[in-house]
Parts: sequence; C-alpha cells; structure tokens
Amino acid sequence: MTRPMPAGSVTARPGRLFLRARVSRRDEAVFVLKLLLAVVLVAGGALLALRSNLLVAATGVVLLGATYTHLLELQHQCLHHSAFRRPGVHRAVGVPLGLALLVSYSHYRVRHLQHHRYLGTPRDSEFFGFDTRRPITVGGLCRGLFDLGRMAAVLHSIIRCVRGNWTYDMGQISHRLSRDIRNEYRFMGLLVLAAGGGFALGLGGLVLRLWLLPLLIGLPLHFLVELPEHLLCDSDSTDVLRNTRSIRGTWFSTWYTNGNNLHVEHHAAMTVPINRLPERHEDVRRFAVHVERGYPTFYRRVFREARRNSRIRRAPDAGRG
Repeated sequence: MTRPMPAGSVTARPGRLFLRARVSRRDEAVFVLKLLLAVVLVAGGALLALRSNLLVAATGVVLLGATYTHLLELQHQCLHHSAFRRPGVHRAVGVPLGLALLVSYSHYRVRHLQHHRYLGTPRDSEFFGFDTRRPITVGGLCRGLFDLGRMAAVLHSIIRCVRGNWTYDMGQISHRLSRDIRNEYRFMGLLVLAAGGGFALGLGGLVLRLWLLPLLIGLPLHFLVELPEHLLCDSDSTDVLRNTRSIRGTWFSTWYTNGNNLHVEHHAAMTVPINRLPERHEDVRRFAVHVERGYPTFYRRVFREARRNSRIRRAPDAGRG
C-alpha cells in the first residue's frame, strides 16, 4: 500500500523508530535459537535429499535451498553486529552462513553498510545487483531470479583473489578488511574445487543434491526476499519513511526473512536486534509511505507493473514491424 504522508508529517516524527538499542543477553539467546533451528533444518533437508525416493529427495532439496536463503538473512543480521554482544563473534558466525550461496561475509558487509549510508543517492549500490531504480520488466525479473551475473562475479573474484590482484572498486577500505575478503573468496575457491573433486571421484550425486540443486532453489528465493525492500519506492529521497518498504506479513514470513519484511524499521536504526523490530512497526504504519499487509499483495503489484512496462517497451518495435 502506497499512501500520502499524514497531515503534519513534515514536523511529526515517530517517537521510538529511530532509537538505537544494544544487543542484550535475551537478544543473543533469540539469535542462537534461530541458528540452532537452521542447523536442524539443514540436517533434515540433507537427510531427505539423500533418500532414494525421488519425491522425498526433491522435498529435501527444496528444504535445503529454502534454508540456505534463510541462512543468508541470518548473515545479514551479523553484518550489522546486532546478533551478539561481542562484536568479534559476528564474522566467525557470519562467514559460514553465506557459503552455501557463495556470499563473502566481509565483502557483503562493506557494500551493504555503504548501501545504508547512501540510500536515496546516486552512490547507492547494493551487494545484490538488481537495480530497483530502473523500470521493472518481466525479462528483468526473470534475469534477477537467478542472479547469474553475481555468480559470474563471484567466480571472477575467486580467481583474482587466488592470483592476489583483487581490489575493492567501490571506495577505500582498510588493509585488514581487504585481506579478510580475499581469504573468504579463496576459501570459497577451495569449496568449488572440492565440489569438482566430488564429481571426479564419483560423488557427483551428493554434490548435486546437497549443493547445486538447492543453490538453484535458494537464488530465486533470496531474490524474492530482497525485492520488496526499495522497489517502487521514492528512490530519489533520502528519507527512510519514503525510500523503503515494510511488509507486516505473518509470523512465518517474519521468521523466514529474519525480519527483512520490517525494512523501514531496520533502515531507521540498523543496529537494533532484529527480534525487536516488530515493536516499532506501529510507528511505521502511521508515518511511512510504503507499507504492505503481506507479500502476495506486493508481488501482484510488481507483476502488473512489469507487464505494463514490458508492453510499453514492445509497442515501438511492433509499430516499426
């Protein structure tokens, strides 16, 4: 739902939406429970994926792919150091959370924090490459679903890191951060080589069921999770109440996206632990421009917009024909 700002909104601002909060012992415990549940889901998905019954195996593959996407949303919380009370723990936990979908924790972190800093300006560039400021088309959505460009970029980064000539191209970063990024890509390179070795040793079925096929599930699911954040919002505004969307959703969507549906709340105070964001949603409903009741409503709107833009783009070609 997109609506005009309420009367007096130029001066009236939400009271607690922008307040910062430190990670408490309870917040840390909530995140650890989420991690444990994710581990159980990965183990259960792997057991099902390796069964001989194809229907059961397919169920396991889908469960693994869906869980890999969920792990990336847990990694997102680690990026903001809002999961643990000790900052140093975040990278140790965050790095393995992104391996299944080949996401470097340190590279994602530096790019994502820049996204928060420059949102609404020409310098904004999110780590995942779908440009929400361009007109939506059916073809663009289909290309974004599998994000093959990012996969190619990952392989290129791995090769450059192995060679030792990788550099960060979005600004200045510290030598230590650059080293962390290179080491993470090198480790991913070892995983890719191990997967290739598995095929060479006759273990291709394991690699296929436990990683490659779930990867094909996880990539489009992650795209669908990320898509609502800023799409069809006021991309030229630096006001988080205008350039970002929140979706109330259900308890399941809030858990599965790890609070990514409450995105206005997150951008307003990005270090607030995710489990505390629902407390701030009432302020968002009152003051934010882009608020949806659920994901189906948003996706229907996007599909209508994509079809309309695709027809507009085809019209001149049809006229020339």
